[in-house]
Amino acid sequence: MLVNPDFSRRAVVTPDQQHWVPSPNPSVERVMLDRLGGEHARATSLVRYAPGSVFPAHEHPGGEEILVLRGTFSDASGHYGPGWYLRNPPGTSHQPSSAEGALIFVKLWQMQTGRQESLRVDTQDPTLWVTNGPRTRCPLHSSPAEQVSLERLAPGEPLGADTTGGAEWLLLEGSLIDASACFDPRSWMRLPPGAACSACAGREGATLYLKTGHLAGIAA
Repeated sequence: MLVNPDFSRRAVVTPDQQHWVPSPNPSVERVMLDRLGGEHARATSLVRYAPGSVFPAHEHPGGEEILVLRGTFSDASGHYGPGWYLRNPPGTSHQPSSAEGALIFVKLWQMQTGRQESLRVDTQDPTLWVTNGPRTRCPLHSSPAEQVSLERLAPGEPLGADTTGGAEWLLLEGSLIDASACFDPRSWMRLPPGAACSACAGREGATLYLKTGHLAGIAA
């Protein structure tokens, strides 16, 4: 299956374009934002767990990245509410579940091989946020291959993402505006390396997940 497979072009999926499809577990649905292959593929998705969902135990050969948007996501390592950021390195396995239901943002098969540690970050912890001028940022992960953070923009503030190695964002709160549209929460955009990033926060400001650098070499 191919969903937004051309990494040399900008890709946008707004909430009105998001269609839920069943996963192999009927109590778990997903919106495919980008995907290169079948059930075991490089993929970026929104995933919705119905209350009481239990997904079969499975391994992630290419790693897994999760941001909990709503509800509580659980596995053997703990229970994670809104704002928790999780990284499961390549080769790890788990059996995810959700007693109350959950909505999560998930990226699969997008980590480099090599030694990496599992990571759990509670972005609701105010001590993890750093302010520099008008911008407030919660750093999540940084390596030569990628930089991941939550960004909180003041009203009218440009996003100004470094797109040298590509960029990707998911809007969590507020609004973002560029020349093409005004984007509401849960909008997702992927920019190829070197693309212009003209988005700025709307009048209520914006909070978003931002990843940069991870598309270098993919869009060639």
